[in-house]
Amino acid sequence: MYMINNKVLKNSIFFILSLFTVIAGQAQIDRSVQPQPKAAPKIQLEEPQTFTLSNGLKVLVVENHKLPRVRVQLLLDNPPILEGDKAGVSALTGALLGKGSASIPKDDFNEEVDFLGASINFSGQSAFASTLSRYFPRILELMAEAGLNPNFTEEEFEKEKERFIENLRSEEKDVSAVARRVQSALAYGTEHPYGEFVSIASLESVTLDDVKAFYANYFAPENAYLVLIGDLDLKTAKKLVNANFKGWKSKLQKAPGFAEAKNLDQPTVNFIDMPNAVQSEISVQNLVSLKMSDPDYIPALIANQILGGGAEGRLFLNLREDKGYTYGSYSSIGTDKYSSARFRASAQVRNAVTDSAVVEMLTEIKRIGSELVSATDLKNAKEKYKGSFVRSLERPETVANFALNIETQGLSQDFYESYLQRIDAVTAEEVLAAAQKYFKLNQLRIVVVGKGSEVLSSLEQIEFDNEPLKVTYFDKFAAAIERPEFKIEIPEGVTAATVLENYLSSIGGSDRAAAVGSYEITYGATVQGMALQLVVKQEEPGKFIQEMKMMGNVMQRTVLNEDEAFMEAQGQKMELDTEQKNRLSEDSALVTELVWLSNVDADLALKGIEMIDEKEAYVIQIGENRTAFYDKASGLKLKQDTVQEMQGQTITQSTTFKNYKEVSGLMIPHVVSQNLGPQTVDFTIEKAIIN
Repeated sequence: MYMINNKVLKNSIFFILSLFTVIAGQAQIDRSVQPQPKAAPKIQLEEPQTFTLSNGLKVLVVENHKLPRVRVQLLLDNPPILEGDKAGVSALTGALLGKGSASIPKDDFNEEVDFLGASINFSGQSAFASTLSRYFPRILELMAEAGLNPNFTEEEFEKEKERFIENLRSEEKDVSAVARRVQSALAYGTEHPYGEFVSIASLESVTLDDVKAFYANYFAPENAYLVLIGDLDLKTAKKLVNANFKGWKSKLQKAPGFAEAKNLDQPTVNFIDMPNAVQSEISVQNLVSLKMSDPDYIPALIANQILGGGAEGRLFLNLREDKGYTYGSYSSIGTDKYSSARFRASAQVRNAVTDSAVVEMLTEIKRIGSELVSATDLKNAKEKYKGSFVRSLERPETVANFALNIETQGLSQDFYESYLQRIDAVTAEEVLAAAQKYFKLNQLRIVVVGKGSEVLSSLEQIEFDNEPLKVTYFDKFAAAIERPEFKIEIPEGVTAATVLENYLSSIGGSDRAAAVGSYEITYGATVQGMALQLVVKQEEPGKFIQEMKMMGNVMQRTVLNEDEAFMEAQGQKMELDTEQKNRLSEDSALVTELVWLSNVDADLALKGIEMIDEKEAYVIQIGENRTAFYDKASGLKLKQDTVQEMQGQTITQSTTFKNYKEVSGLMIPHVVSQNLGPQTVDFTIEKAIIN
């Protein structure tokens, strides 16, 4: 399947007066002297009105009467909770909260919230609501009712538990999901709240009683903050909060202790093999002890901004703009008052440049920690933070968030009022010191999740600062393992041709495949909630059309016939060159293997055997840019990778084939999955006609 991708002045007197004003003004300005920048202003923030209930619940009220709406945020500022072999209990608790209450059935609760045009959402340690101010009293009442008198039923518990388990199953082969899991687990260790992860086994061990116990122990008012923002007044807020939350009983239990995580003794590559990876996920990271109240907090933010805070960051400019290794590379630095946070630089890169990308990321981290940043880089980073800060002041919730940070992070009362001044005061020397302190070059953990058979050998040869990097190996759940082996012996007599011939036999035979003169296949798919339809049609060999439709409208069309070959999208038409036309002619065949076998000039090579979705698969190289994988046992094609240039970047487009079913004597895949940018889309056959 071929996939694509004026006020007029009223009188002369006014004009003359205006002209003299301009001339006089110019006479007073010496244009040869660069104007001095004004000092950053001190921000005058409106302070929220606050009060505290006898049970410890702290309430912040921010009045803003521009719109008739009210937002409610409930935050439980508890220390991290280690869930251990019950990992997932907090997520399940959050999923069950808000499903009605002990006195209001779930359906009635949801129906009323929807009828009022509001929303109420819970997590295990927070809640949020948004409503028109006229309905605020009732929505706050419903939010309190659901949070303080939850309706924990066995039926809803089993539904949510199964949904969580299914989500985990769907992520088993998701390279990005695995990368996120192991990056945290390796940084903190699985015995730390920030390093433990939810597994199918831990979810299966959680009972409804565990959920009830977790709620009883930790959903408590002692460390809770209730923030009310919008069209309300303090008197009304006090009355409603007291009426709905004064009965919330103090009961907070002390969370289980945990060992503090440590950094490595030397820079080390942690490699996790994912045979289905079409690109490598790289995270260069170390733990940091950084709090918002620390004096070098802002210099650390500026250092990170210069390194990898966006498209103007050094990582982005190096790995994307200069080298073309990736669509983007970024960095971040966290803060945490309870435990260590993380500095992390990341990128998704092509398999072939994984080792080079690691070296370039280390090079940029070393550079920002060994030399002063330029005046231009420093100025640009400051301006970005100042601009973002000033823009945020337009939102009423900003006042509440700032006040919440002052309360929860131990900040001085003038922390935000002097924020712009403190940004302006940061020097290049302070940025260098922060980079040296928080970007720990000699303790970096380089986590690489990728296709071992293609990237591991080169990773093991990396040298940085004339020293080889240590490489260790882990499985998808961050458990240490021996070095994975990838070479599987090819049976005697097996060649690229025999693999392709076996494929033809497995789908119904070469004669039936050769007899296909015409076909029409309609696929359906969903992308971000939008329905797509892909129609692929061949009237005869060399006469082909493919259309991508959305809501019945053709978004993209590819056409091949005797006279022309072109692609058309959004009213723009692009003629295909000879090479593209030949590729389209080849790919438009229902069974491309027939074309490859019949072409005596075809460059086919059996490259070996690899694991694809836990199946041994023969790897056939077709020319320079295509690789196909065939199940060793069934002979069916499992996957095809195509390397192509796009927007100046070399990318690998991966297509997988599943659910083979018979159509007119031929077995064809009824689910074709293709990576489109950062996501994978499943195209499922809705109609198939052959001949």
